[in-house]
Amino acid sequence: MSTLKQVLAQKIAEHRPRTTRLVKEFGDTKLGDVTMAQAIGGARGIKCLVTDISYLDPMEGIRFRGKTIPETFAALPKVPGSDYPYVEGFWYMLLTGDVPTMEQTLEVVEDWKERSQVPQYVIDVLRALPRDSHPMAMFSAAIVAMQRDSVFAAKYASGKFNKMTCWEEMYEDANNLMAKLGPIGAYIYRMKYMGDTHIEADPNLDMGGNFARMMGIPAPYDDVARMYFILHSDHESGNVSAHTTHLVASALSDAYYAYSAGINGLAGPLHGLANEEVLRWTQNFMAKLGGEVPTEEGLKKALWDTLNSGQVIPGYGHAVLRKTDPRYTSQREFCMKTEGLKDYPLFQLVKMIFEVAPDVLTEHGKAKNPWPNVDAQSGVIQWYYGVTQYEFYTVLFGVGRALGCLANITWDRALGYGIERPKSVTTAMLEDAAGIK
Repeated sequence: MSTLKQVLAQKIAEHRPRTTRLVKEFGDTKLGDVTMAQAIGGARGIKCLVTDISYLDPMEGIRFRGKTIPETFAALPKVPGSDYPYVEGFWYMLLTGDVPTMEQTLEVVEDWKERSQVPQYVIDVLRALPRDSHPMAMFSAAIVAMQRDSVFAAKYASGKFNKMTCWEEMYEDANNLMAKLGPIGAYIYRMKYMGDTHIEADPNLDMGGNFARMMGIPAPYDDVARMYFILHSDHESGNVSAHTTHLVASALSDAYYAYSAGINGLAGPLHGLANEEVLRWTQNFMAKLGGEVPTEEGLKKALWDTLNSGQVIPGYGHAVLRKTDPRYTSQREFCMKTEGLKDYPLFQLVKMIFEVAPDVLTEHGKAKNPWPNVDAQSGVIQWYYGVTQYEFYTVLFGVGRALGCLANITWDRALGYGIERPKSVTTAMLEDAAGIK
C-alpha cells in the first residue's frame, strides 16, 4: 500500500505540467475585469486565487474535491459504530482528491497519533498567559510557539532548500499541526473553563473521538466533532482565514507562522464570530417569546417585528449561496435524529425559524438569499452538549479550518506559487480614471 505522502507525490508530479502549461501558453488570458467598487470594497468577486481543494457552488454549496457535502459524507470510510467519517480520511481526500480506503484512512489515523503529543513548552506558554486571555489568542500563541519545531523552516535555514521538493517539509509541518490542534484546543478548554482538569488522550481513538474525550464530553459528541471539523474545513480560498494563511505562506513562511496568522483572521468579528452572535440572538429571541417555543403564527409576527425594527435575522443570507447552506442541513439532520437534541427547545425554535423565516424574508424583499447559512445551527449543538462558552466556539472552527488551509499551502509549495503581491493605486488615480476633476 502506498502511503499518503507517496500518493500525494504522484498527484503533484501529474499536476505540475498543467499549471506550467497554463502560465506558459495562456498566461495572458483574462479571467475578468476589476471594478473600482471591487478594489475599494475588499476585492470581493475578483478571480485571482487558485485552489483545487474546494469550490463554493452557488446552488449546491461547498464542494470538497468536487464532491458535495452529502457525497463527501457518504463516500468516506466511517468510524466503527458511527455514521460519520474519520477526519483523517477526509484529510487524505483533501490532499489527493481520492477517496481513501479504510486501510489508507487508518494509516493516517496512526500517523497522527504518533505526532499528537503536545510539547511541554506549549503547555508552559499557555499556562503563562493570563487566564482571562481570549481562547483564540491562546490558540494562536500555542501554534506560533511550535514554530521552533518547523521542518520547513529548518530545511530553509540549512541552505539545502529546494523549491521543487519543499512541499515535503510543508507536508510534515501540516501533519504535525493537524495532529496537535485538537489536543491543544481541548487543553485550552479544560484549563480555562473546567477547573484546570486536563484529560489524557486514548491511544485507541481517532481524532474526533479523542477530541470529545479530552473535552470531557460523552458520545455522541465525538460525532459532533467529526461533523463539525469536516463542515468547517474549507470554503474556497478567498475567506479571511484561508487567504491569510495562503498569503503568509507565499512568503515561504512555514505552516506555524501561516496558520497562526490565519487564526488571528478567523478571530475577527466579521469572520469567525458569526455562530456566537447567532446563538446569542436565538437565545435572546426565545427569552422575548417567554422562554417557550412559539406557534408558527407567533413566530411569524415576532420575525416581522424584528425586521420592521430595522434588525436582521442572524444566520440567514450568504454572499454566494442562493439556497440553504448544506452545512446547515447536515447539522439539522444530526439534530433531527439525535435523542434529546431533537426535542431540545432551543433546537425546536431554530427548526421553526427555518420553516418560517425564508417566506418572511422573501416577502420582506431586502434579502438576496433568504436561506440559512452554517452559523444558524452550529452554536445550538455546542450549547446542548455543555460547551456554553461562546468565545470558545471559534477555536472549534479553527481546528476544522486548519484542514483546508494546511492542505492548500502544501499544494501551494508543490506548484511553486510565488509570493502574493497585488499592485496598489491611489485614490487620485481612481478619480483620474473615473474622469473626476
